Amino acid sequence: MSSPARFDRGHTDDLMTFLTASPSPYHAVANAAERLEKAGFRQLSETDAWDAGTGGRFVLRGGALIAWYVPEGASAHTPFRIIGAHTDSPNLRVKPLPDTGSQGWRQIAVEIYGGTLLNTWLDRDLGLAGRLTLRDGTERLVNIDRALLRVPQLAVHLDRSVNTDGLKLDKQRHMQPIWGLGEAHEGDLIAFLEEEEGLEHGSVAGWDLMVHSIEPPSYLGRDRELVAGPRMDNLLSVHAGVAALAAVSGAEKLDHIPVLAAFDHEENGSQSDTGADGPLLGNVLERSVFARGGSYEDRARAFAGTICLSSDTGHAVHPNYGERHDPTHHPRVNAGPILKVNVNQRYATDGSGRAVFAAACERAGVPWQTFVSNNSMPCGTTIGPITAARHGIQTVDIGVAILSMHSARELCGAEDPYLLANSLVAFLEG
Repeated sequence: MSSPARFDRGHTDDLMTFLTASPSPYHAVANAAERLEKAGFRQLSETDAWDAGTGGRFVLRGGALIAWYVPEGASAHTPFRIIGAHTDSPNLRVKPLPDTGSQGWRQIAVEIYGGTLLNTWLDRDLGLAGRLTLRDGTERLVNIDRALLRVPQLAVHLDRSVNTDGLKLDKQRHMQPIWGLGEAHEGDLIAFLEEEEGLEHGSVAGWDLMVHSIEPPSYLGRDRELVAGPRMDNLLSVHAGVAALAAVSGAEKLDHIPVLAAFDHEENGSQSDTGADGPLLGNVLERSVFARGGSYEDRARAFAGTICLSSDTGHAVHPNYGERHDPTHHPRVNAGPILKVNVNQRYATDGSGRAVFAAACERAGVPWQTFVSNNSMPCGTTIGPITAARHGIQTVDIGVAILSMHSARELCGAEDPYLLANSLVAFLEG
């Protein structure tokens, strides 16, 4: 076995920078693209013809990114090695008619996105981010990263049973953030954003906006061995995937094509043109085959030899709720990435996939663990089974164990992001 990977805090520092700079999927892929361009990758347009050249390329669509590196000597039937991840996180998203209010308070109408822990958005200083679509068809990323919004909780004096009976939140009535005083007027929020961005009044035709906590990521614990921050599910994997793909670009003697597939909309089922259940990944891989002069037969051969690591966060054993976990599988933080297994195909891992992941971790000198759900608890799922079923490629579900999943602020071990990235590099190197 290789010597153990020594923890580099610089990787985790960089993850924290990436999380802060990526309050929306659109920001996440823009930041990932910038990092890949610095590593020599170039962006392709889906509407252009693609050539057969070698090197790094990527495609952006909305909140999704597909990037790949074609090594020297790659044939039309060269298989792919794919890291899969997703860019979206549960949060509060602005409705089409955002301006609302009650009792002299101006509020923003939001819709609940994904399976968010609603209580974690209460009494936080919140910003607003996303993309604006202008009347000329261009898009503008926007990030109001200051205390703009707040969802106030009802005082305990007006809900005396909250600490005994539990907090009960109605998604429609209780989750609309305030952002000022007075009467709401249609168009106020968009006019505010136009002013913030230096745009002419009335120039914004559409928007995809979401709320985020403005509190930055931070180290936590006596020895700073933990990290607390937003959107770790699943920008932690996106960041590691970008780092791994950049690290192997230019490598000699690759017998496969390394790929990063970062999808949007995993948190609500992946069924979109930028989600894992859409055609984006398959189209990109097929066009890469055909650009190298391949036929359908070459495409079939390439896909048959392809393997994907679907990297998403998983559950670390919780010290206060140990009974909720499987009694013999207790993933711990800073103990390496986890292999996620579910025989009912909520995860796509099988025995042969286990061997692939174990071999990559061994080459990298990275410890690893196994996660399986308690039989009495429903198991979550990922893009793994979707990727396997849609494209007919072998897929293995892995990730990093965290606490507070789907909270506005999650918690992981400071070493685990670095260990994950090392295992992904070894996987892409083959």
